[in-house]
Amino acid sequence: MAVRVLVVDDSRFFRRRVTEILEADPQIKVIDSAENGVEAVSKALRLKPDVITMDVEMPVMDGITATQKIMTSHPTAILMFSSLTTDGARATLDALDAGAVDFLPKRFEDISNDREAAKKFLCERVRAVGARRNPSRPVFSSTPPVCTSINNALKKGLTKLVVIGTSTGGPVALQNVLKQLPVTFPVPIVLIQHMPASFTHAFAQRLSSTCAINVREAQDGDFLEAGLALLAPGGQQMIIEKRAGRDIVRITDSEPGQNYKPCVDITFTSVAKLYPGKLLAVVLTGMGADGREGAKLIKQGGSPIWAQDEASCVVYGMPAAVVDAGIVDQVLPLDDIGRALAEKV
Repeated sequence: MAVRVLVVDDSRFFRRRVTEILEADPQIKVIDSAENGVEAVSKALRLKPDVITMDVEMPVMDGITATQKIMTSHPTAILMFSSLTTDGARATLDALDAGAVDFLPKRFEDISNDREAAKKFLCERVRAVGARRNPSRPVFSSTPPVCTSINNALKKGLTKLVVIGTSTGGPVALQNVLKQLPVTFPVPIVLIQHMPASFTHAFAQRLSSTCAINVREAQDGDFLEAGLALLAPGGQQMIIEKRAGRDIVRITDSEPGQNYKPCVDITFTSVAKLYPGKLLAVVLTGMGADGREGAKLIKQGGSPIWAQDEASCVVYGMPAAVVDAGIVDQVLPLDDIGRALAEKV
């Protein structure tokens, strides 16, 4: 069954452009469009689309207000189109807080210099968030945590670092997890979220303002500290090295061919070497399989891997990749992950 999409934007040209791109995919059907938030709310309730693409800035009613009303009346997977500016980042984070599942740059050139690749990416994202046929606030599984490797069970006091990788749905998921950690959380945390360069600073500030622990965007030369979560900066790569007896952050430019910036695999690989048997890797909601290869190295070093369960994921891609690889020790609903970290680390 095709993913049914409602396209919302005040620009007739942009609505037509998005519609043409999506309709070219046989697995997607654009059922209607709307030019402002009021129309979007009305049509969402009447047509019940699987996915809504939503502009942030519109007359009559903006996209954030429309998202809030839709999530209250008829929860739907909403994909925001955003400008890659500081103001655009804040507005997009507000939209995610309101219930949107993910966002894309409004300028397709910011997705990829290859026009066809950008079109393909848009369709893949719409299919991914629409495949679940459920809203961005999923019903969490009542299935108890699954332990697949007793030998790698987490032992309190032995963990020296927590590293978390995520993508689609990650901003909301990370906030959920980190808000459950106490200010006295005893180890450093490293966060890798697929996100543009203009967004990660604002996102780190947003997380820090809502969490007891301190969260900030990582900078080259930062030291890892207990109770501090460092977020990999967008558009670059973050690795952890040991210098003069201390663990230090290195921020590097991406090399040609590296699709993810930042890349979970790159950071996971670096910490696997430094913390054999003494770290915990957590893979949260996201498209694709980024993190799987790095998680394999972490597992080989004797450290446990946790994954978010399918029912609570916006997109069950990255967690599925590590689960299918047979390297996961615990599968947990999103609501349980932060609590489990606070209790067991």
